[in-house]
Amino acid sequence: MVYVQIALKSLLMTDPQVLQLIRAIDDADSATRLLQAVQALAEVASEAEVPVLITALGYNNPGAAVAAVDGLIRIGEPAVIPLLKQLDDYDYGARAWAIRALAAIADPRALPTLLDAAKNDFALSVRRAATKGLGISRWEQLQPDEVEKAQLQSLEALLIVSQDHEWIVRYAAVVALQELALFNTQSPWLVQIEAQLNTLANQDDNAAVRARSTLAQQRIAAARNESNP
Repeated sequence: MVYVQIALKSLLMTDPQVLQLIRAIDDADSATRLLQAVQALAEVASEAEVPVLITALGYNNPGAAVAAVDGLIRIGEPAVIPLLKQLDDYDYGARAWAIRALAAIADPRALPTLLDAAKNDFALSVRRAATKGLGISRWEQLQPDEVEKAQLQSLEALLIVSQDHEWIVRYAAVVALQELALFNTQSPWLVQIEAQLNTLANQDDNAAVRARSTLAQQRIAAARNESNP
């Protein structure tokens, strides 16, 4: 595990407890011990462990990857730039895990990556994760003059993704469209969201997507009524 050893050299000033947990990953001699070591490190959620958790995304150990994703999500914003910097160097599996982490962290700096993944990734699980991220992005972290442009980019992508051939991706698009609408119930492009949800509620070939679209319509209508008493 050369990458973990490299990370150790850059963490000389790190909390001894974190260093001990990192060494446990390096010393793991079985898939089970590796999983346990990554889980223990992820629970600490220290910014210093970000490079090691990112490295763990590439291990041939799905359980360890899930634990690493959970840890990166707990750490939040400090993990975003390191994840984005490493994306192009990943094998596909690690890249998929990284996108899931970025989507859940919901930092708008990851928006270009999520937009591309939602529309173009060949794995439905990645498209679904990225799609969900487009709806829960923390828009308040952007400058006021950047919010509308970013939301329009997300809307355009979601209108496309809501026609994905996989129902679970369309379902995620419905949830994201709802969240986008609830962020600003006075938006001039709310009519586009409502029209798409209406189409899905009445025409989608999957019952779960139809039902979720109807629920989204109801929630948006309720929010609009509350904002316009």
